Amino acid sequence: MKIQKIHHVAYRCKDAKQTVDWYVQHLNMNFVLAIAENQVPSTHAPDPYMHVFLDAGQGNVLAFFEIPASPPMGRDTNTPDWVQHIAFEVDSIATLEATKARLEAAGIPVVGLTDHAIFKSIYFFDPNGHRLELAANTGTPEMYEKLDAVKWDMLNEWSLTKRAPQHAAWMHAQEFA
Repeated sequence: MKIQKIHHVAYRCKDAKQTVDWYVQHLNMNFVLAIAENQVPSTHAPDPYMHVFLDAGQGNVLAFFEIPASPPMGRDTNTPDWVQHIAFEVDSIATLEATKARLEAAGIPVVGLTDHAIFKSIYFFDPNGHRLELAANTGTPEMYEKLDAVKWDMLNEWSLTKRAPQHAAWMHAQEFA
């Protein structure tokens, strides 16, 4: 078996309507589907929910569940805020800059432009506290080839040492900054 693509990725939200409105307004996503049930199909548990789906482009779907009968949503307090996030690709640095300005004008704090050598990105939070990233690729074919050539060595070294391998230290060299 080979996976064809991600059908959808689902997260919890505090308010389905607020979430859909926010993603439509700020990220220009289309609202494509809503499903509401009083019973969970997979477990048959009585747990009313609203499940909303948004078009994240090129067949990618971002979904949210509002589950009002459950305790308030929280987050894994043992995981730093910067780790768990949803990253969306945009077409250019100009789009990142324009989106950053638009989000900040709407009162949404934005971190970045952050330079990751092979892409640049901005970070911000949705109304549910989910960290989002918009990224524009900037890498060259040569850069991606270099990274591809060392990926297994890096992973194996990390697995043994739990220290950052230096196989791709060139990404932080002045010439790529």
